[in-house]
Amino acid sequence: MKNARKLFSLLLALAMLFALAACGGEPETTEPPAETTAPPESETPEAEPVELIVFAAASMEETLTEIQGLYADVAPNVTLVFNFDSSGSLKTQIQNAADCDIFISAGQKQMDQLDIRADASVNTEGLDFVLEESRIDLLENQVTLCVPESNPKGIESFDQLAELLAEGGAFMCMGNSDVPVGQYTQKILAYYGLDETALANAGEITYGSNVKEVATQIKEGSVDCGVIYCTDAFSEGLEIVDYATAEMCGQVIYPAAVLKTSGHQAEAQAFLDYLGTDEAMEVFKSVGFAPVQ
Repeated sequence: MKNARKLFSLLLALAMLFALAACGGEPETTEPPAETTAPPESETPEAEPVELIVFAAASMEETLTEIQGLYADVAPNVTLVFNFDSSGSLKTQIQNAADCDIFISAGQKQMDQLDIRADASVNTEGLDFVLEESRIDLLENQVTLCVPESNPKGIESFDQLAELLAEGGAFMCMGNSDVPVGQYTQKILAYYGLDETALANAGEITYGSNVKEVATQIKEGSVDCGVIYCTDAFSEGLEIVDYATAEMCGQVIYPAAVLKTSGHQAEAQAFLDYLGTDEAMEVFKSVGFAPVQ
C-alpha cells in the first residue's frame, strides 16, 4: 500500500511537470534583426554607340557644325558625320549607294528625285530611297544678290543687274544648273527675259559647283556680283544688296528625310526630330534660316 502511494505521487508529479511544460511553450529566443540590404541602384545601360552619316547642302555647314556640339549633350552615344556638298552631287552619291542616313537638300527637286512618291516627271528613274513618313520641310532660306566689298559696278538691285547684263556691263557668278542655287538663279534670269546661254557665251556669267564656290568668288572680288543664299552671305560677311521675291524664283525650301538604306533609322529619326526643336531652330535663325510657314 505504501509503495502504491509512492507510485501514485510520482505519476502525479510527472503529470504536473508535463502540464507546466505544455503551458509554458518553447522558450523565447532573441535573434538579432536580419540585416537589411538596400536594393542596388538601378543603372541605365549605356546606349550602344551609333554613327550617323548626314548628307547636307553646303549652305548648312556652319549651322549643322554648331548643332553637332549641342546634340552631343542630347545623345552622347551618337556621332554625327557630315558630308556637305551641292544637293545635286549629294543626290548622285546616294543614288550610287553611298552610306547615308539622312539627306537634307537645298531644293525639293533633288529630294523628289529620290522619293518614289514624287511625280514621275521629276523622279524619272523611279528611285525609292526616302523613308515613308520621315520627309519634312525643315527650313526656308532666301535668295540674295551680293557684291564684293568694293562693289565695283555699284550694283544695288536685281533690276539694275538685269539692265547691266542686257547691256554687257556686268560679270556675275551663279551656281551650276544641277544645284538649287543655280536653278533659282535661272528662274530669276527667265523672270527678266534674259538668255543664260547667250550671257555665258558672251563671258558675262561664270559658275560655281556649289553655293560656297559662288560666295568665294564674290568675296575675292573676281566677279562684280553673285547670287547666293542669305545664310551664306551672313556666314561669309558679304553685302546683300537685294532679295529675290517668291514671284522671281519661288520659295526656297530645304526638305529633309531619313533614308530607307539607313542602318540606324530610329536614331536618324531622333536627330531629324531634334532639328525641329527650339534649341536647333535658334541656331538656324541666327544665320538667316527660318522655319517653314
